[in-house]
Amino acid sequence: MAMARNESVATMVMFLCFGTAILSLAVHWHNMRTTGQLNQSASTDVYSQRSPVEIGDSAIAASVATSPQQSAVINFDSPRKPEKSNSGNVTDPANNTNQPLESGVERTQVIVDLSDRRVYVSRADEIIASYPIAIGKKGWETPIGKFQVIHKEHYPIWRHPITGAIYESGTDSPLGDRWIGFWSDGRNEIGFHGTPNVDLMGAAVSHGCLRMRNSDVRMLYSQVKIGTSVLVRD
Repeated sequence: MAMARNESVATMVMFLCFGTAILSLAVHWHNMRTTGQLNQSASTDVYSQRSPVEIGDSAIAASVATSPQQSAVINFDSPRKPEKSNSGNVTDPANNTNQPLESGVERTQVIVDLSDRRVYVSRADEIIASYPIAIGKKGWETPIGKFQVIHKEHYPIWRHPITGAIYESGTDSPLGDRWIGFWSDGRNEIGFHGTPNVDLMGAAVSHGCLRMRNSDVRMLYSQVKIGTSVLVRD
């Protein structure tokens, strides 16, 4: 009788342990499934937050990398005669890029003297360079007044104002190999540039621009920057 009772108790204990094991497995499986869903959801949230930024950055980078760089074409010596100015700076204030210089920094100024056909570079009230120039002819006089350098370019391309023909850049081009613009009406410019016709230095032959020997205009190009003051006087 006692033996039968012991066997019954042992059987109950065995079933209890088996049921506990099954319950533990079920709870463990449920926890793993819930954790997996949470991780997947978190991963999806992170991706949805980052992907627009990555796509945006890639699109911007691609746009910059694939955008063609257009060569600037200088329009000058146009049929429109530039007006003389004795009232000061004719540069659009929006294009005024001259910034206040720090204390101790020397100010550079370009002075064009039309009467002696020369351009002078002054720094700290001392002339540091002087170059011969050709100036505007009668009816197309070089504008007089105070200006600023508004445009600098290596090897500029020139479009003929009447025929529209394009003259490629180079030492033998009408603009030489440097351009330093200081006057503009929004469409055309007047400035310093090189020329292959060095025998015309000192003459009044241009349509307003100031022609220089290529070696001289390269030196002037290195001595000025955007915003440098340009004074043109008789």
